Amino acid sequence: MMRRLTWILILGIAGVAPLAAQQSGRVHVLLVTGLGGEPAVGRDFVEAASRIHDTAKTRWGVQDSSLIFLAERPADEPSRISGRSTREEIASAVLRLSTRAAAGDVLLVVVIGHGSGEGEGSRVNLPGADPTAAEWGIWLSGFTRQTVVAIIAASGSGDFLAALSAPNRVIMTATKSPSERNASLFAREIAKGLTSPEADADQDGAVSALEAFRFAKAAVARDYEDDNRLLTEHAMLDDNGDREGSADPGVAPAIDGALAQRITFQRRAVSADPRIVALVAERRVFEEQLATLTEQKATMDPAAYAKELERLLLEIATRSRAIRTIEQGPPK
Repeated sequence: MMRRLTWILILGIAGVAPLAAQQSGRVHVLLVTGLGGEPAVGRDFVEAASRIHDTAKTRWGVQDSSLIFLAERPADEPSRISGRSTREEIASAVLRLSTRAAAGDVLLVVVIGHGSGEGEGSRVNLPGADPTAAEWGIWLSGFTRQTVVAIIAASGSGDFLAALSAPNRVIMTATKSPSERNASLFAREIAKGLTSPEADADQDGAVSALEAFRFAKAAVARDYEDDNRLLTEHAMLDDNGDREGSADPGVAPAIDGALAQRITFQRRAVSADPRIVALVAERRVFEEQLATLTEQKATMDPAAYAKELERLLLEIATRSRAIRTIEQGPPK
């Protein structure tokens, strides 16, 4: 029980700062919305992507050349949408971003639409021929020196997770299997999670990928509960490259969540207080040890792993509390 509470404290409340390479790297964004079928649904897709687009431009500092928005009808939002979401346009956009992304940068890919198919043949319905999950995997394979966050916010998208899973990637899917085919609410809520201060659970000024996922998942569950409907979509996250997603990452016994918690798209403010700078540096060392530990879990004795996990999490929590105490100042 203690280990579970400690894990929640660190990854759900206290927060973990990003590693140096991820914190200093630039962010590149590719937004893709598919066929809506009904006009209202298509507008919802574009609205969710537009929210991310505007936040990337105004708050994340993403350069115009690193911000690409492709949709079914570009004329609907000409100031935001730069092209049609066809297979060819997507391939071209990924190639363009690969020439701009340097080592340590972060690539955010968000695909919104209706999904279908199974395994590596899974697809999101787009104008013209639909690229498969396997093709998306090939496109993303060029980003080996960057951190990739790929969010497939589509119904029936569960099998994208295994198809796209790889080291140094965070993969989110709106559903846990291709059989969850009902219209998904995840796109709307993950757009809010990525862009709203409400998702910043640790109040450190930047929403992590993990915080955005947990915010969206909880919001979807509330939406279904408010409508007295049975939950028919179960979002999943994988960030350790094992092709196995977690429904509740960041909470033991799940082994996903460590990388997602370190990834943010808006840089945190750098403190001028030398005490905070020193504490952040110390905390980063333990975070790196935590990331290494989670990768070694499968080869370790369970008791030894649990003991070391708790030690590292407590070390991180101690420094996070000390930082917060300094920032808050003496009691009034």
